[in-house]
Amino acid sequence: MKIFPAIDLRNHKVVRLTEGDYNRMTTYEDSPLETAKKFENAGAKYLHVVDLDAAKDGGDGNTDIICEIASQTNLFVETGGGIRSEEKIKKYIDAGISRVILGTAAINNFPFLCDMVKKYGEHIAVGVDAKNGMVAVNGWLDVTETDSFDFCEKLRDNGVSTVIYTDISKDGKLSGTNIGAYKRLKEIKGLNVIASGGISSIDDIKSLLDIDCYGAIIGKAIYENRIDLKEVLNFVGDEL
Repeated sequence: MKIFPAIDLRNHKVVRLTEGDYNRMTTYEDSPLETAKKFENAGAKYLHVVDLDAAKDGGDGNTDIICEIASQTNLFVETGGGIRSEEKIKKYIDAGISRVILGTAAINNFPFLCDMVKKYGEHIAVGVDAKNGMVAVNGWLDVTETDSFDFCEKLRDNGVSTVIYTDISKDGKLSGTNIGAYKRLKEIKGLNVIASGGISSIDDIKSLLDIDCYGAIIGKAIYENRIDLKEVLNFVGDEL
């Protein structure tokens, strides 16, 4: 299973939200690049980066910082947040980003997603953020009437190979992950699912390993010293 330590960016700093609420934000680090290097030095090979500013307003937010992380580390970097144009996708891929995550654009403009998957293949992933099982968009601010599990199956059927599935109700609460959701998602054959939200202990990692989950994102638990990244990487035996 692949371990993705997480860097969420707002105002060029490393932060974490609770349940996706921009008013419940904690700032942890001033230098995103140094944080990424720290993860790399601990043995991480993967990194999950979210531009919270761009997710909210669709702007460029922290684009330059994310490109800098890709160019100055050897990490496999995946990034999402406010990516709604091919121009931005191409900018990230050209800068060395390994995987670009579409979220709001995937639900609001499905033909665009399909076009990008045909053009860029496995460089494109989809972030499915769910609240009470329904897809949320626009930086988690708006909950749609689209069932998240049905949507994941639709994504698989249209060529998407990787989904980052976040249970918003768990995110940032250190209350354990929604293992039931990931068991259900494992039934969608041919789809790599990265678990996100609430992972707070080695036991959560073990539960995801037991169902052969493709990957896991760990955020707040690292910053709050609930999980030692090096210990998790050794436990999982993470490899590219």
